[in-house]
Amino acid sequence: MNEPLPIIGITMGDAAGVGPEVIVKTLAHSEFYERCRPLIIGDAKRLQQAVSIVKGNLEVRRIVSPDDAKYQLGVVDCIDLDLIPEDLPFGQLSAVAGDAAFRYIQRAAQLAQDNRIDAICTAPLNKEALHAGGHKYPGHTEMLAHLTGVEEVSMMLVAPQLRVIHVTTHIGILDAIRKIEPGLVRRTIQRGHETLVRAGIARPRIGVCGINPHAGENGLFGYGEEEEKIVPAVAALQDEGIDVTGPLPADTLFFRAGRGDFDLVVAMYHDQGHGPVKVLGLEAGVNVTVGLNVIRTSVDHGTAFDIAGKGVVDEGSMVEAMRQAIDLAVRRQ
Repeated sequence: MNEPLPIIGITMGDAAGVGPEVIVKTLAHSEFYERCRPLIIGDAKRLQQAVSIVKGNLEVRRIVSPDDAKYQLGVVDCIDLDLIPEDLPFGQLSAVAGDAAFRYIQRAAQLAQDNRIDAICTAPLNKEALHAGGHKYPGHTEMLAHLTGVEEVSMMLVAPQLRVIHVTTHIGILDAIRKIEPGLVRRTIQRGHETLVRAGIARPRIGVCGINPHAGENGLFGYGEEEEKIVPAVAALQDEGIDVTGPLPADTLFFRAGRGDFDLVVAMYHDQGHGPVKVLGLEAGVNVTVGLNVIRTSVDHGTAFDIAGKGVVDEGSMVEAMRQAIDLAVRRQ
C-alpha cells in the first residue's frame, strides 16, 4: 500500500515581509498538491491579503488542526493563530510580527514532534523584529534547536551543483574563529556526511575550507589556526573511512565543488559559505537545518521589506525549499 503524502507545515514568517506572498504564489503550483499535503501555520487574514496582492485565485481556510485540512489545489489550509492586526503595514519593522513569527515556529515544532506533520518549511523572519518581540535568537536554526531540545545543529545551504555546511553561522568573525575547534569541526562534518548518505549519496566527497587565505599557506598567513582547529578533525574522520579533504583554500574549493569534485563544502563561517551560494541567485538556494529531530527547510532570502506588499517577489526559493522538504520527508517515511 502506498504511503500517504507527507504533510509539510509551512510557517508564515514575518507578516510584514514577503513571506505571505511567496507562500500563496508557491501554493498556486499544482505539483505541491500532487506530492504533499501543504499546511500553513500563520495568520489567515494576512494570507488572504497576500492572495489579493499577488492577484491570485486561492481560497484561504481557517482550521484548528491538521485533521481539519482539505489539502486541495486552490484551497490554502491555515492553522490560524490570529496574531496580526488587519492594518499592520507591509515593509515596516514590527515587534508584533516578530513575536508572531516565533509563535508560528513554536506551533510547527510541536506539531512535528507530535508527528502531526512530516516536515517544516519556513518563510523568512526578520531578526530585529524577532528580538523586538522578545525572542533573543540569532535566527530560525538556533530557535528550532532550542524548541526541539537539540544542543547543536548545523546550517546547510543547497543550490544547484553546490552544497555547503557551516561550522559557525550567526556570530562575528572574531567570535567565529574563537569558537572553531576540532570537536565542532568534526561534528559538523559528520552531520553533513550523514545527511548526504540518507539522501542517497553512498560515499560523499567532502572538501573542508581553511580559515585564512590559501588555508594558511603552511603558517604564512594567520597564527596556525588550520593546524590547530581543522587538521585534527579531518585526520580523525579520514581514519574512520570518511572521504574528507582539507583544509583547502576556500576560493579554489568552491570552484572545484561547482565543477563536481566534491559533494559537500564545509565552510568555517557565515559569509565564507553564503557568498558563493548567493552568487548563484537568491532563488536557487535552500537552507536545510541539519541535526534536528525534525525536518526543516527554508528559503535562502530575507523578508525583503523593500518589496513586501507589492506582489513582485519571486517564489523560486520557496518552491525549491518545498521540494527539498518533500524529498527529505519521503525518504524518512
